[in-house]
Amino acid sequence: MSHLLSKRLASAILAPCFLSLGQLSLSLTKAAFSSSRNLSMDSSDSQHFQNVVVMRHGDRLDNCEPLWLSTAARPWDPPLAAPGKVRAFCTGRRLRSQLGFPIHRVFVSPFLRCIQTVSEVISALCAVVDDPANMTGEGVAIDPSKLKYHVSIEFGLCEMMSREAIRLELAPKDGNWGFSVSELEAMLPAGTVDSTVEGVYQELPQYEEGVPGSRTRYEKVIKALADKYPSENLLLVTHGEGVGVSISAFMKETTVYEVDYCAFSLSRRPVVFGEDQSFTAGNFQGLTKHGQTGISYYPLNPITDHM
Repeated sequence: MSHLLSKRLASAILAPCFLSLGQLSLSLTKAAFSSSRNLSMDSSDSQHFQNVVVMRHGDRLDNCEPLWLSTAARPWDPPLAAPGKVRAFCTGRRLRSQLGFPIHRVFVSPFLRCIQTVSEVISALCAVVDDPANMTGEGVAIDPSKLKYHVSIEFGLCEMMSREAIRLELAPKDGNWGFSVSELEAMLPAGTVDSTVEGVYQELPQYEEGVPGSRTRYEKVIKALADKYPSENLLLVTHGEGVGVSISAFMKETTVYEVDYCAFSLSRRPVVFGEDQSFTAGNFQGLTKHGQTGISYYPLNPITDHM
């Protein structure tokens, strides 16, 4: 993936905050997901397809209100802007109606904008009544049982810990990033948290891990979580570079150059289980079409481009 993506993400604070109906209406046509329909596992089969959705957070507040940084107690950890909550909820609604398979388990970066994004997405996925008038999860009654294993925080899905994503002057001077797992879990919808899961990363990576190190980490975490839960479909809520890696890692010779807010990728792989609970997994196949879910890349993949 080109370093151009890192530059685009690092300069996001300079971009205007504007949320149009066109942006909310992600182009998730039926054709895009035709080959992933009915791919959730069947317990009577020894083989099934595992699906992994990797999603970027919604619009961050410092992008909409640059002056927020001047008074922020945690300038490295901006929350969502109001349009970001709307975008996240509406993206969750589209996932619910158009994916064609259930999400069994969710993992999320500890950064506040990701926690707030997953809260909106979960509210849409688990809404008892899908009322088109609802534009955010506020006041929406949910059924947590729609997620079989609920939500867990994964430090390995965090933002790139480098000055390309978090400027040196914004990083905490004492090195204490101040992420409390219990406080973050309390922000998620009631009944949706699984705090028993042991993460791939038990703590944040060191600052200045570098762009190549960040990309290696994202690929490692995506594969590790998939291998840890091979019979489950996963939703991973992370940052722009992580979404980009979910494309470039599984669609070889592909360069991602733009990842919109709440853009997401879809990948799948075959998994065969043995009688002793062992499993053999094939390679992931990227199913994300250029520009369709907010991700732009080149060259166009001949498989997904003709779906």
